[in-house]
Formats: sequence, structure tokens, C-alpha cells
Amino acid sequence: MMGGPGPFDYIAMGALDPKRVEEVVTGLARGCREVGCALIGGETAEMPGIYANDDYDLAGAIVGLAAESEWIDGSAIAPGDVLLGLPSTGLHTNGYSLARKILFETLQLQIQDRLPWGAPVGQELLKTHRYYGPAVAVARGAGSVRGMAHITGGGITGNLVRVLPAGVSAEVKLGSWPVPDLFRFLREAGKVSEAEAHEVWNMGIGMILVVRREDAANVERALGGAGHTAHRIGSIQPGSREVKLTA
Repeated sequence: MMGGPGPFDYIAMGALDPKRVEEVVTGLARGCREVGCALIGGETAEMPGIYANDDYDLAGAIVGLAAESEWIDGSAIAPGDVLLGLPSTGLHTNGYSLARKILFETLQLQIQDRLPWGAPVGQELLKTHRYYGPAVAVARGAGSVRGMAHITGGGITGNLVRVLPAGVSAEVKLGSWPVPDLFRFLREAGKVSEAEAHEVWNMGIGMILVVRREDAANVERALGGAGHTAHRIGSIQPGSREVKLTA
């Protein structure tokens, strides 16, 4: 079980704007309540000449503790284990440089312009990064979760490989989960290859759980019963620590 002090924050701006600081800290505190931790400290810096008056720099860090017996480090992953993918809400925090280039330079769109499915550009770009703590807790309570990969920069292939021990590979089946409209649109509009898209973006999967084959069905049922969606997206095979995307 995770525990510990909680997060810290740092905000710097050219000229101190108390209202803006209040709004930022209020948002941070709301996020902390949603994930069950407390904002316990931080720093505010006024740095004229470094930042323009309307600019600000925000950073944060979370400190936690976990018992060694509770660690999931991937060492127990074995051939036959099942890959369960938990959906993302959108871009999360990766691939924005390419997305902005396609939306604002190639297509010349504005923040308020609507995409083909009706959502404004700004709304799609500002979708909140999903917190997977509750889903992971349900999965761990229902079966043996042997590995977890948060799909950030590098996509599925670049992140799932990090949890694989020697002697195994992961096979991820394309088409086994619904790819959100945004990723399809960006691929087509930007003429992005499938390989590059899966390297830059999460393509609709924000977290992958590696679950013991015998427990997979039970974990899926438990997640569904708790209101979490999970897609069976592949499996672990004998191999040499690589992730293969297959049709």
C-alpha cells in the first residue's frame, strides 16, 4: 500500500499574481483530494527578468513509501501471462509537440475550432490525465499482477519493455482496443505512420497490467464490477525482452 508525506509544489513567475497562485494551488489541492494525498509544502518564487509578467513555471513532486513485499517489479512475469490495457482519456502528458504541429501548423486550427466529432480543439488537448490508483488496487485485490507499465513517452513499446525480465517478450495485438477519435484524426491529418504513432502517443491505452493467466478473467470481472474498463490486448511469450505489435 502506498503511503507517505505527499506532494510538494513550486511555482515561479515574473510578477507575483496572488489570484493566479490561488487558482493553481486550489487546483492542486483538488487533485490531491481526488487521489487521497495531502499537499504538504511548496515554494513560490518571484523572478522578474527571468519570466515575463504573464508567464509562470509550475513543478511538483510526490513522495511516497511502499513496503518491499508489495513491490511489483516485473521479475515474476512469465510466458502465458495476459496483458490488460486500461484506457487513457486522451494524450495524457505526451506527444503534444507533434499534436500541436498537426493541429495548429498543418491544419491551421484555432483553440475554439471543433474537430469532426464535435469537440473543440482546446477541450481535447486539456483532457485530464487519468489516475490509475483505484483500478490498480482492484486488480491487485483480484489476482496476481506481476508487472505494470504506465504508457508515457515512447508509447506501448517503449514503456512495456521496461518491466520485462530476461527470457520473455510481449505481444500486443493491434485492434484489440478502441483507438480514440483524436489519435485516428492526428494520424490521418499528419500522415503519421502507425509505428511512429505508437511511439509518440499512447493510442488509447494509458496503463498496462501484466496478470497471471489463471487470474486474468477474475481481474477483468473485478475491474468491470468496480466501473473500470480493461481490454485484453496481448500476452507474454518466450523471447528476448522486446515488445511486438501484431495485426
